[in-house]
Order: sequence, then structure tokens, then C-alpha cells
Amino acid sequence: MPNNLPDIVAQIKASVGAFIPELSLSALFLLLIVLDMVLSEKRVVIPVASLVGFVITGFFVWQQIDAPNQEYFLRMHVVDPFAVFFKFLFLGASALAVLLSMDSEELNEKNARSIGEYYAILVAMALGMFLMASASDMLMMFLALELVSISSYVLTGYLKGQIKSSEASLKYIVYGAASSGLMAYGMSIIYGLTGQTNIYEIARFIEANEVDEVALTLASLLVMGGFGYKIGAVPFHFWSPDVYEGAPTPVTAFLSVGSKAAGFAMLMRFFKIAIPAEPTGEFAFDWVNFFALIALASMLLGNFAAIWQSSVKRMLAYSSIAHAGYLLLGVLVADDLGAQAVMFYLVAYTVMNVGAFFVVVLIANKIGSDDVNDYRGLGKKMPLAAAALTVFLVSLTGLPPTVGFVGKYMIFTALLGKGPTFLTLAIIGVLTSAVSLYYYFKIPLNMYLREAEEESDTPVQFGAFANGLVAFLMVATIAFGLYFAPLANFAKNSVTMLVMN
Repeated sequence: MPNNLPDIVAQIKASVGAFIPELSLSALFLLLIVLDMVLSEKRVVIPVASLVGFVITGFFVWQQIDAPNQEYFLRMHVVDPFAVFFKFLFLGASALAVLLSMDSEELNEKNARSIGEYYAILVAMALGMFLMASASDMLMMFLALELVSISSYVLTGYLKGQIKSSEASLKYIVYGAASSGLMAYGMSIIYGLTGQTNIYEIARFIEANEVDEVALTLASLLVMGGFGYKIGAVPFHFWSPDVYEGAPTPVTAFLSVGSKAAGFAMLMRFFKIAIPAEPTGEFAFDWVNFFALIALASMLLGNFAAIWQSSVKRMLAYSSIAHAGYLLLGVLVADDLGAQAVMFYLVAYTVMNVGAFFVVVLIANKIGSDDVNDYRGLGKKMPLAAAALTVFLVSLTGLPPTVGFVGKYMIFTALLGKGPTFLTLAIIGVLTSAVSLYYYFKIPLNMYLREAEEESDTPVQFGAFANGLVAFLMVATIAFGLYFAPLANFAKNSVTMLVMN
């Protein structure tokens, strides 16, 4: 018996104790599978069970708020305020996805797969996001990313009776497989250079030893391929429009906020810790300027491509690419202020983007279309939905008094004082936000200022559940814009992970 066996046992117990939120989601996944097999009426019980499971998991995450910054499971998993912040965000996004799914007619079609399978895979995706936020080892990063990706592929193709859904899933798989291969190859190069997979040990090795700069640059670019695919930034964005259009709308909403947030969480941890932000060699990888280039391309392509879209879902897809660019502006600042801005903006984006997609679901359920030209006259027929959608679009544009304005203000403020290059990026960000005003406001223009081809003043009725959720998200969008200090402080207190070593 080894002398250090008690220490090993103690480490295992401590690791399991720190893994309780993830174990809770794993148990919820298994429970939903069992309920799907034994229940005859499952369209209410299973989503309610999912929501209860998320609440229980949230309680376990809450218990980790004051936990010390520490790595577990052979330094592959870390618990810190940074990870806790994103876990709360993932739980909120997952709960909203469940609520959207409960009111979606797409998911109730006859050719859809078992509804229990749908919610179980959604929980598995949330589990993968948890692991992405806490991963401190390249192996765990890759496995967590693959768990999220595979779950995303299945959910995207959930509507097997629709050709667009199957096509979107196939394209998603092709692009995802390519990006995963690039990422794995890049990580293998980093391991070959440093002999380490833990990002903190990689940082120490690079600091203490001479590393081939060309090889490290190539490896970093390849790894960015995996991250860029997950956050939907240029030039890794090609999957976004088709997947957003073909996937069930609740899945699209979840991918646009949860998956993107998980990608940013892992990207920020990896590049902040493992790769030096201030390279000294002639061929060293300057990821700050590289991110600036990607952010610029994402803002320009996303906003200008969205102008030509008539499908609201495709419009929001290109908008999502532009928002990835805005978020990268906060990442490339490479300090706590930029990280705080990114984290705040991700919460803001979750509220306003999920709200926008929920209203799109409601409208599509009633009129059978998401074409912007079919939104004519809806301001009279659907007063609450039209007003809420307008608020969400104002917030996505970045206008006061919404939470989107505060998020963009924090990002642009983080860029000021960092030099002329950053100031230029902030100006371009403001100008491209002005461009987004054009295509976002095509929707309110049609709803309020253009008459429908078939005149009818009969209001369209929604259920109490739908009206309540729409009103809640609309109020939250405005409330967080007016009273943003608690959320901003929570984000500020959660960036401490970035300097943990």
C-alpha cells in the first residue's frame, strides 16, 4: 500500500465534492431518460423536471461562490469565481431554452423525435458548457467542447421531418469536425513544444524556456479554429446562417447564447493563461492583434450581410456574428476591465437575444413564417409581442435605456486609453452598431408603419405562459439597463480566476 494513499483518497473526495453541480446535471440527464421510457404523458412533466433539476444545480453552484480557487481531478478541472459566473449564465440560458421549447409548435410535430430525448440532450449540452467553463487542461477542454458540439448536432437535426433541419445538422457536423480536427492538431503541437497539457504549466514552461515561436504561432492559430467555430466569429462563421435557420427556433436561441458564452469562457481562460499577451520574439504570436483583426471582420461582415436578409432567423444569425466581434473587442483588451465587460455583455446578450427568438417563435406559430415582410401590421394584432420585440431589437442595437446599451458602453470604454488602434476599433464598433440599426428596425417598421395585405384588426391571442415570459424578458432587458450595478459588480468580482496561477 503506497504511503501517500490517504492523500490520494483525500484528493479524490475533494474533487468529487467540487464536482457536485456537474454530477447533478448528469443525474438529471439519466432521470429524463428514465422518465421518457416510463411516462405516457411527458410533454409537461419532463420539461418541468428539467427546470427543477436546473434549480437544484443552481443551489449547488451557489455553494461554490465562496469556494477557494483550486484545481481538481489531476488539475484538469478548476473551481473559481470565473467558472461560477458562467455556470449561472449557462443555467439561466438552459432554463430559458426549456421554457421556449415548451411553447414551440415545431417541437410538437409528429415526425419529431421523442421529446424526452430532446430535453435530455439539452441537459447534456449544459453539462458540456459547465465543463468548458471549468476546464484548465487541454484534454478536458477538447472533451468538453466535443460534448457540447455533438449535443448541438443532434438538437439541430431534431426536426427530422424538415429538410432544412437535416441539412443544417449535416453542415454543422462537417464544419464542426473540421474545426475540432484543427484544434486537436494545434493542441498536440503545444504539447510537443512544452510537454504539458495543463494551461498553467504551459504558461510556466513558455516563460522559463525558449519555445519555437513559429510552431507556437501555428499551434495557437489552429486552436483558435476550434474556439472561433464555437463563438461563430469570422472566418469560422460559415455554419451559422444555415444552422440558425434550419434548427428548431429554441435550439437556435440556445446555440446563439449558451454555446457562444461557453466558447468565450474557454477562449478567455486559455489565451489569458497559456499564451503570452505581450510576445517578445519576432515571430511570436500576437493574439491581441489577431483578435482585433477577427473582431473587425466579424463586425463588418455580420452587420452588412444582415442587411440583405429577409428571414428574421438568418438576420439574427448574421447579427450573432457581429456580436461575436463586439465581444472579442473586450477579450483583446486583455485586462480585468475587458473581461468584466465581456461577461456583462454575455448576460445582456442572453436576455435580449433569447427574448427576440421567443417572440419569433410566437409569431411563427401564428403566421407560419419568419419573413420580415410577413410581419406587416403585427403591431395591431400582437401588441405585446410587437412591443417586446422592438425592445429586444433596440437592446441588440445598443441604444438606451436597455441592457444592450450598457454592455456595449462597457466594452467600448474598456478600449479607450489603450492606444490609437483600440480607439479605432471602438469607433468602428460604434459605426457598425449604427449599421445594425437599419436592419433591426426593418422589423418594427413593418409591424407598425405598414399595413398587412389582408386587412384584419382581430388581435392574435397568446397564452398566459407566453405573455408572462415575454413580459418578463422585456422588463429584464430594460431593468438591467437602468439598474446594472449588481450585475456589473458580480462580473467584476468574477474575473479573479484570470490571474490565478
